[in-house]
Formats: sequence, C-alpha cells, structure tokens
Amino acid sequence: MNRAAGSPGQHRPSTINRARFLTLLAAAGVAGTTAASATTTASASPRATTTASATTTASATTTAAAAVPKGLELKGVAYDTGGGLDEDSRAYWRTSVMRSEIHAIRHRLHANWVSIYGSDPHRLIETAKVALEAGLTVSIQPRSFDEPQPAELEKLRKVAIAAELLRQRYDQEVILVIGCEFMLFTPGIALGATFAERVEYLSRPDLDRVALQRRFQAFSAKMVTVARDNFRGRITYGAASDLEQVDWSLFDIVGLDYYSYHPNRAGHTKELAKFKRWNKPILILEFGCCTFTGAAKAGGMGWDIVDYSGDVPVIPPQYVRNEQEQADHLANMLGVFAAEGFLGASPYTFISPDAPHRPHDRPHDEDIAAYSLCKVYRSDDTNPASRYYWLPKKSFHAMSRIYRNC
Repeated sequence: MNRAAGSPGQHRPSTINRARFLTLLAAAGVAGTTAASATTTASASPRATTTASATTTASATTTAAAAVPKGLELKGVAYDTGGGLDEDSRAYWRTSVMRSEIHAIRHRLHANWVSIYGSDPHRLIETAKVALEAGLTVSIQPRSFDEPQPAELEKLRKVAIAAELLRQRYDQEVILVIGCEFMLFTPGIALGATFAERVEYLSRPDLDRVALQRRFQAFSAKMVTVARDNFRGRITYGAASDLEQVDWSLFDIVGLDYYSYHPNRAGHTKELAKFKRWNKPILILEFGCCTFTGAAKAGGMGWDIVDYSGDVPVIPPQYVRNEQEQADHLANMLGVFAAEGFLGASPYTFISPDAPHRPHDRPHDEDIAAYSLCKVYRSDDTNPASRYYWLPKKSFHAMSRIYRNC
C-alpha cells in the first residue's frame, strides 16, 4: 500500500469513495465485470481507494483457515519502499532497516519471492539487490501518481535498465512490473490532472468508454515498448481487475491486484476464470485484508473504516481488532490461488510503518485498518519519520507455517 495514493494515514478523503466509484462504473459499463456486487467488494488495490466517511459495515463472519495445496511456485509478500510524490509511506527509510526486513521475509516468513513496489527508483533497485542476495525471486514495480506520461515512461526506462543488470548478475529471476492501475493514477487516460478529478470523470454517465479504453491501451503499449527495449526478462502489470480491460497478449504474465470476497471458493473460481483464458501464468501481486472483524468481506475497502473527520484519524468503536480473521483469510486465499494453479501470490503487505499499532489507545490503533503482516511500534507516534520496531501478527505466523511446509 502506498498511502500517497489516498489510503489511510496520509490524505484527507475525497468526495467519492471507491465503492461508489466502482458501482457507477459498472452501471455505466466501463468495467468488464460488475465491480461492486453482493459477493465482491472493491477488488482492486487499497492504494486506489478514497473515501467520504467510514461507511463499511463490519461482518461477524470469519473465514476459516484452510490447508494450502502444494502448487504455488512463488510464495511471496508485497514490500513497500515508499518514496511517494506527496507523502512518503516509508518516511523513516534506512538501508539497514530494509535489509533486516528482507532477511525476516526470507528466513522467518519463509517466502521465496518479494513483490517490491514504490515511487523511488533508487530504493526499488537497492531493495531488489538485497533481496536477490538473500536468495529471493523479485518483482520490481515502479509506481507513479499524477506524474505526466513522459515522466512515467522515463522512470520505467531507468528502472528497466537497472533491473536488467540485476537479472544478468543474479541466478534468481527478476520480473518487471511496468506499473499499476494506469486508468486511475496516470494523467491523459481518464481526463483530469489529479486522481480525484479522474475519479469524478470516470463516474460521469456520459463517459466515452471507447475513447477511454483506447487511451489506456495506447499508454500501456508505450510502457510495454519501453520495458521490452530495456529488459529481457518476463514482464507483467498490476491490473485493477474490476476496472481495466488489459491486453494480456502484450505481457508474459497476467498480474492482478485481487481483493474480492466470496463466501466460497466457487465464487473466486468463477470470477478468475476470464484471466485463465489467456493461457498465461497468473501472478497475484496483491491480496489480503485488514485486522478487524469483518475485514475479509470489506476487502480492498477495509481501510475505509477510519474516521477522518477530526484532527486525527479515529477507528470507530464498532470495529473490533481481530488478527485471527486476517490470518484465516490469507490462508484461505492462498488455498484458492494454489487450487487454481496460479504461478504465485503475495499478501499485501509486509509492513506499514505509517499505520502504527497503539495497543493502549484503541481509538487511534491505526493498525486495525492496516493490511500488514507486522504491527509497528513507533518511537514517536506523532512523527511518521521516527524510528520503529515491529512484531509479527497472527497472519505472519500463518503465512510462515504455510510457506515453510509447501
């Protein structure tokens, strides 16, 4: 999660929340499938979410943990390197801290892949090098928010060149992810200079869907060309599966940010079937839920429980911290992805230093609305750039057991 994109802890919410936005898109026929149905909730990444208020309804249902079949080749976790244009989700960044966290991913979480994302090319490549030295497969995903298309193309070029050098140097695979959710984050596809303006445009009933899709595919093709010209390994894209109609023939791997909720595996199988028709490996770049009762059903809108109406973010009293639900949901979804025969999956996300755990201050325990496998204790709660330490949540232990045994 990069909170520079409008997720908890950084920005005041805009006037249109993502659930409403996706409902409008589905009604207008923009998305290829219904985005906000009775069985799915905001299946794209939480990074793409904005909210007007804490409207998510908590559910008492907890997903039961399931044994994960052997089959996932890549068992990973998402790792944020921060560096956003507005506010840095990793305001306290030290190479030594990153190195210790990558070590924990490899030797305590027992992952064999790390999905590295962020806005600062230097941090991306630095982290990828450390991960490769630790024996991890890596995917590298540069992210841009409201940057002009030429700047985004140039950032990808720099990252692709550096990623190719890493690919040639190390035995582990390096996968290049050209970006994510261009329709929302990249100017010039949906009209509007800012994310909020593009959301408003995409919600209009007179939206020119054909022109929108044409601009999206044209920019995607340019990004693919830059990637192919500078990188010889496999490439993919982090797709908002409920919004963007991606031409996956351009890519080696189908890449999805998948936050849908279904009460049974059959619902996921039905929703994911359209991506299997491309006959390409499928990589789940993000999935997961927050840390409260009902978070599994809330999916990509889980952070929407935060009340931003006052001077500081508040977690309303009806939301109860529940690490077990998060752990059960992640285990269940890994079972789904393994049963579908996917290449790999990475829970979102390893750590969120900008959403600290405050165990003795429940209304301000921002970790309740965090997707991270670790809970963070900052030395100064008022300063996001202060030092921190972390402890594993139940979800960390659940993933560690699964990864160690399969």
